[in-house]
Amino acid sequence: MSRRCELTGVGPMVGHSVSHSNIKTKRRFLPSLKSVKVTSDALGQTFSLRISNAALRTLDFKGGLDAYIVKARDEQLSTTAQRIKRQIKAKLAEQAAA
Repeated sequence: MSRRCELTGVGPMVGHSVSHSNIKTKRRFLPSLKSVKVTSDALGQTFSLRISNAALRTLDFKGGLDAYIVKARDEQLSTTAQRIKRQIKAKLAEQAAA
C-alpha cells in the first residue's frame, strides 16, 4: 500500500538529515496518514479512506466530504475517491433535477 493521501495526493518527500558536523544523509519525509471513515451527506454512506491529518482538517473546514470532493481536481484524487466523486455528482444532479 502506497503512502499517499487519497484526497490531496500528498506523498513522501526526500531530503537530508543534517548532523551537528553538517554531514548530510538521505532520508524520507513520510506524510502523516490516518485511516478514517468519512460520511457523505448526499449519498448517506460512510467511506473508509486513508488521508493525511491536514486533509482531515481541511474536510472539517470546507464543510464535509461532499463539499471538498466536488471541487477537488481529479489528478489529486485516488481511483476510490474519483468513484465517490462521480457518485456524489450524479446524486446532486439528480436532486437538482427533481
